[in-house]
Amino acid sequence: MGLWNLYFAAKLYLFSLGKLQVIWLLNILFAIALLVPLHLRWLRITRNVLAVLAGIALFYHESGWPPISRAISQIPVLLTFTPSYMLELLGRLVSLKAIVAVVLAVLLYFLINRWIRVTTLVLIALVGVPLYQGAGTLVANATSALAQNGTDGSNGSDSEGRNANEPKNEQAGGYDQQLAAFRANEEGRRVNFTPITSDASAQFDIIVVHICSLSWDDMDVVKARNNPLFSRFDYIFQNFSSGASYSGPAAIRVLRATCGQEPHKGLYDPAPPECHLFAQLAAAGYTPNALLNHNGRFDDFRGTVLKEIGVPGVTIPSNDGLPVFMKEFDNSNLVDDYDVIARWYKQRIAAGGGPAALYYNTVSMHDGNRLPNTKMTSLESYPIRLQTLLGDVDKLIDLVAQSGRKAVIVFVPEHGAALRGEENQIAGMREIPTPHIVHVPVGVKVVGLPAGSEHAGGPVTIDQPTSYLALAQLLANLVAKSPFAVGAQPLAQYAQNLPQTRMVGENEGTVTMTTPTGYVIHTPDGVWVEGK
Repeated sequence: MGLWNLYFAAKLYLFSLGKLQVIWLLNILFAIALLVPLHLRWLRITRNVLAVLAGIALFYHESGWPPISRAISQIPVLLTFTPSYMLELLGRLVSLKAIVAVVLAVLLYFLINRWIRVTTLVLIALVGVPLYQGAGTLVANATSALAQNGTDGSNGSDSEGRNANEPKNEQAGGYDQQLAAFRANEEGRRVNFTPITSDASAQFDIIVVHICSLSWDDMDVVKARNNPLFSRFDYIFQNFSSGASYSGPAAIRVLRATCGQEPHKGLYDPAPPECHLFAQLAAAGYTPNALLNHNGRFDDFRGTVLKEIGVPGVTIPSNDGLPVFMKEFDNSNLVDDYDVIARWYKQRIAAGGGPAALYYNTVSMHDGNRLPNTKMTSLESYPIRLQTLLGDVDKLIDLVAQSGRKAVIVFVPEHGAALRGEENQIAGMREIPTPHIVHVPVGVKVVGLPAGSEHAGGPVTIDQPTSYLALAQLLANLVAKSPFAVGAQPLAQYAQNLPQTRMVGENEGTVTMTTPTGYVIHTPDGVWVEGK
């Protein structure tokens, strides 16, 4: 088989590391097709061409990467990236170490092939490994069956001691059953807002800061989990699921926070008015506003926000006149977060009026962004950009406090940046919405409480698994009984009995779901695999 031996040897090696799900029968048939002797030159050339195409397709399928149709659909997106960002991504995909390893493997092959029939060894491995694997599976299944028979009773209970007629929860049954139960539970969940208090002194603004590319795992990578900003929050959601790993779906999910988690494909269908967070806030007496620190053209993000905010007439003002802070991955201008919000807030103060609700989106942390006058990659500059962003939110809290007005500031990321990289995903790639990507830090700050009535003893920590519905419920609780009213209840009371949501991440064709021991992935092929 010549150099094709290296192809199969590489697969065997990646399989041993758990990085490739080899389809043994197809590989054996592929190897046999390569071994069939062909005497005509044009037939050999044709076979080689077809073999290269088949080999690439088979390897891609076994890798667990996104469907090829999904990869092709992303080509227009890739064409918008700057050359420097493309080089950075290429460097993450193909390291110098990997290139050296391939060169050494080829040299070693030519050296060994002079004395040993490598083809014979490869064929033995292609047949022997699946046979050994199958035998191990049979033994394990037999052992499990014996153990089950030995412990099976006749008391009508399942393995957890639950009565067979008792309804099962979301984490009972197979993964398909669990996902179906999750969908059914989420479908009817709602949060409703009541009108704001008529007491002007107890009214407050709501500012939602929606942050691209920040997860708890990212904060651990850059050692920022103990940033002082988090000690200023009055509420911290420790186990919050963003549900998405891309900006468009994430924006839809937060703007539809008052309803349960929809399937990914449902995000692009019209939602009932009661599902739009800012429409409910408008009905409660708030004036909705929207703001970005970018132009919003990529993937028509601006259009998504204006549609999903759910209130006619809302516009997104231009950032003209503000200094450029950095360049986006597509070479668009980005402005500093504090500059954008501070200008809006000062105009809002000057205009006066009743309470306002702002949706603000920032992509300062997005992969591929470049700081001016530096050659750092976006991964290298991430800690610097994060420090600036957290500092800007800290300054926003001070700005509101110094204005004399009252506000509730919500810090909620869209999804993580995937700084660490994962199995089958290079750093920055978020096609598989794993817990490392959808597990995001969410904080809420109540600004303007009278001196002495602020929450003492640190933030109220919400440890239960939650998502946007819990965040919406907390806001609804604060609106219903203003924390600024005379005789208001302690802040901790507002976070009592918030709705819980299992961590389920979703993309087009891929679903991840947490389990008691980790998480599982529902692949585009329709099968469940254990996450690593």
